Parts: sequence; C-alpha cells; structure tokens
Amino acid sequence: MQEYLRSTEMIDWEPPQIQKLAKKLALGSDDPVEITKRCFEWVRDSIYHSHDHCLNPITLKASDVLEAGTGYCYAKSHLLAALLRANGIPAGLCYQRLSRDENGEPFCLHGLNAVYLPNIGWYRIDAKGNKKSVNAQYAPPEEILAYEIKVEGEADLPEIWADPLPVIVDLLTVYDSYEDVWENLPDIPLIEQTKK
Repeated sequence: MQEYLRSTEMIDWEPPQIQKLAKKLALGSDDPVEITKRCFEWVRDSIYHSHDHCLNPITLKASDVLEAGTGYCYAKSHLLAALLRANGIPAGLCYQRLSRDENGEPFCLHGLNAVYLPNIGWYRIDAKGNKKSVNAQYAPPEEILAYEIKVEGEADLPEIWADPLPVIVDLLTVYDSYEDVWENLPDIPLIEQTKK
C-alpha cells in the first residue's frame, strides 16, 4: 500500500496548503470512510471542471489544482488522491474509456479515483463534478460514478495507478487552454482477445 500513500510530483500532498485542507476536512473524525466522503465531496463540489465551466489555466499537480480552483477530471483526481494520502488513506488513479458522443468512436480516457476502505477494499469514486447529466455520489460499497459503460468500445480499465499515466501528464503539459485539451483528449485502444 505504500505506493498509494506517497507524495509524488503530481500527487504532491506535502505542500502546506494541501496539508491544511486535508486536516480541515478530517477534523473531528478518524474514520477513513467518513474522511474519504468529506474529501470526495469537497473536490467534486469546490473545484470546477475546466471544460464544464470554460476555465483556464490547465492544471496537473494537486497543489496547482487547489490553487487555481479548476482542473480536468484527471487533475481533480490528482487533488483528491493527495488529500486522501495526506490523511493516511491509500488512494490511486483509475481510468475509463468512454465514447465522446455516446455513439462509439471517437473514444477518450476519463480519470477517476480508487480508495482503499476498511472492510470494503478498493472502491472507485469520481469527483469530476455533477451537472444535469452527471450525478456521482459516495455510497460505499455501491459505486455511483459519473459515467456508466454503455456502448461497445467503452470500458472500465481495471488498473489502479499510483501515478498518472504518461499520456495524461503529456496532455496537461502540452496544451494550455481548456479548448485545446478538449480537442486532444487521449485514448488507449482496448486489447482484443484473439479467438482460437
């Protein structure tokens, strides 16, 4: 579990502003399930999704997301992981492959989190931010994510990453406007099983 607790370049939970918020969100509780709920709801509701709210700058590191108050789903998941790790709760990054228009190609990656909860194990949460068509909630052990897998080619990718995928780091480093990021969202093709 140590790799899901460490501070990294992108999930940097050691800066004072992250430490302060993490302590504030945990105040009065030592229950990981309750602290996770508070951190999840805070990131979901207090950090604006860059595309949904047409906001710059493009953020990547958890501390930059907190400072700017905005980020794409990937960046918001970095901040949520940092807040959880700062509270000693193992947290990683997950991805879904989703259709951009719910009809098939083109596809893109969507970023969310997995957190390790006592008596539950790994549990996925999605702090993208709710709107008319999105209603992500925290209700362990039931997962209520922002998006369901609906069409062929979409998938819940099973890995739980300790650090963001390089393709995500590249995306949020190369482009500096929310429009450019939106036009260049990355995709990872699914590996098809060969038939015998």
